[in-house]
Amino acid sequence: MDQFKDKVAIITGGASGIGRALSQTLCQSGARVVVADSNGEGAQNVASGLNQAGGRAEGVALDVSRAEDVQKLIAETVAKHERLDYMFNNAGITIAGEVRDMDLDHWQRVIEVNLRGVIYGSTTAYTVMVEQGFGHIVNIASLAGLIGYPINTPYATTKYAVVGLSTSLRAEGEELGVKVSVVCPGYVQSNIYYATPVLQADIPDPLAAIPFKPMDTAKAAQIILRGVARNHRFIVFPFYARLLWWLYRLHPALLAPLDRQTVTEFRAIRRDE
Repeated sequence: MDQFKDKVAIITGGASGIGRALSQTLCQSGARVVVADSNGEGAQNVASGLNQAGGRAEGVALDVSRAEDVQKLIAETVAKHERLDYMFNNAGITIAGEVRDMDLDHWQRVIEVNLRGVIYGSTTAYTVMVEQGFGHIVNIASLAGLIGYPINTPYATTKYAVVGLSTSLRAEGEELGVKVSVVCPGYVQSNIYYATPVLQADIPDPLAAIPFKPMDTAKAAQIILRGVARNHRFIVFPFYARLLWWLYRLHPALLAPLDRQTVTEFRAIRRDE
């Protein structure tokens, strides 16, 4: 993808999953990549591997829930490279379970990372990009941000918000030279399935509970970057995700049986304590 050659990109949540795959693909395309992650050692290991393979990358520790840290990273990146071409707001977490078993601390943590982190990354990068007259913000949301996701309600809530943020900011940035895309994938291979706390239930094999086979991260990164290169407003994949989104827009009630099934299956294993 020649479009990314010599461009400067920051990727949050870059130590694993989609973020790591995006870092690898961008480096292979000749971009300069800042791999940022709350797991600073993991980010540095990814960057080291990319550099050994001939890429240009640096790994940094970043807590996206801290606005000042996000602002500092972006400022340092611009000072070093004199530009910021791409900002990939990819970092995300979730907490599974029923809302009746959650407290405000559960909600707060998901909101801090999934929404506030994206707001900090988007608005800080947007200010830089408006000033320089170019740039592309890519926010990683989810199919859950288009059709909902019972038993992962805080996650779906934040992803809906990211979709709204992205589409609204896209309209504002269009005449100022700033592009904005929102990515809404279905299931993609990630550590998030095993890192997700599940309230009031034990799920020995989270992947076995997923109705669709997770997509390989390398393939997901290729699809995302192809959509970014084409400046797509929405990047929704794979096929079943686009189909479910289409059905939901056609008539939301069509997906109600799937939602009820998800709740019923979870309640079959939920501990009523």
